[in-house]
Amino acid sequence: METQPSSDNGYAGNNTSSEENLKRQKEIDEWLPITSSRNAKWWYSAFHNVTAMVGAGVLSLPYALSELGWGPGVAILVLSWIITLYTLWQMVEMHEMVPGKRFDRYHELGQYAFGEKLGLYIVVPQQLIVEVGVCIVYMVTGGKSLEKFHDTVCSTCKQIKLTYFIMIFASVHFVLSHLPNFNSISGVSLAAAVMSLSYSTIAWGASVAKGVQPEVQYGYKAKTAAGTVFNFFSGLGDIAFAYAGHNVVLEIQATIPSTPEKPSKGPMWKGVIVAYIVVALCYFPVALIGYWMFGNSIEDNILISLEKPAWLIAMANIFVVIHVIGSYQIYAMPVFDMIETVLVKKLNFRPSTTLRFFVRNFYVAFTMFIAITFPFFGGLLGFFGGFAFAPTTYFLPCIIWLAIYKPKKFGLSWWTNWICIVFGVCLMVLSPIGGLRQIILQAKEYEFYS
Repeated sequence: METQPSSDNGYAGNNTSSEENLKRQKEIDEWLPITSSRNAKWWYSAFHNVTAMVGAGVLSLPYALSELGWGPGVAILVLSWIITLYTLWQMVEMHEMVPGKRFDRYHELGQYAFGEKLGLYIVVPQQLIVEVGVCIVYMVTGGKSLEKFHDTVCSTCKQIKLTYFIMIFASVHFVLSHLPNFNSISGVSLAAAVMSLSYSTIAWGASVAKGVQPEVQYGYKAKTAAGTVFNFFSGLGDIAFAYAGHNVVLEIQATIPSTPEKPSKGPMWKGVIVAYIVVALCYFPVALIGYWMFGNSIEDNILISLEKPAWLIAMANIFVVIHVIGSYQIYAMPVFDMIETVLVKKLNFRPSTTLRFFVRNFYVAFTMFIAITFPFFGGLLGFFGGFAFAPTTYFLPCIIWLAIYKPKKFGLSWWTNWICIVFGVCLMVLSPIGGLRQIILQAKEYEFYS
């Protein structure tokens, strides 16, 4: 009889330690950026999605069209819009498909579909390439837009190096990145979403005002067949990059409250629909009108082709800067979440403000340094874009869907998913080829830190 109490105590000890573990997990979850606040409204998801989706990539859409030509260009633009909306719907549906569990992060969904280890190895590298890549590109974009603003407003001033403009842009993030979670950046995000609509409208409005150029031509620019093909691939990469909001979808949905009666997919989907209508309003007019007015002489940033009126273009550039500030934060948040998770759960750091302060400053400094070193990062994006954007946006959701739901062979769902997968794989294989060629051409003339 005497042995019983001791075993009982042992059990109680185990129990308290597992309770402590649960308590610690809960504390950590309440501290981590993504799971900490779950009281977002549906319109939060709308403007987070707009901010994540509509990059400054809109401004290069007319150029992408000029590389693709009227027929293929419009087809790919519309097809991408439909496919990405479909894969986005899949992500929203899969967020809570296991009763009582929420997949708050892209890689958690991957782990559920492919297994603990494999899921991590498939999803995390791609997600990191996309999110860190976008942050770096936005550093460059922000810097370049500030530079354009400076040169437009004051054309006689002394020229300032791009390096300094990127530093000025980064200085904002050294402050903003300390906002703890998604809900706290919803103000920044709203401003960014409004800006993206504004500068898109300026871009196509000013093009209409300028009218069709006298010498306009719609043929392919490249003189050689090889050049045309490479440009075509690179245009594909540009369009793939334009529709890349899927990396942060589950993370955005994680902030919406959910009960069995009212799951989070309701409000989330409402937000997504609104966001996609806004995306269509931004993308289609800019791409079509821009190409229609300027033909193949369009610059890779439509604002450069517009030049005048100076005040309007300066305004559009500032709007781009404000928008990119918001987007940077939205893409940085999941990265902060990953780094902080590893530090706290694997390396057992105490969740504290100091830890957060160091992690986030280090990240901003890192992206700034890369941006200053390789400001021709846009070409790199066409390259990376193909590797990581196409999978996470076009076909990874479809593969996960097939793996989990196992729809019946040759049924509608089965065909739809396979078509998306084939389209996505083509994008993934072809766009890096075009991007790589552009990098090689640009890197020839490049001097470090010039």
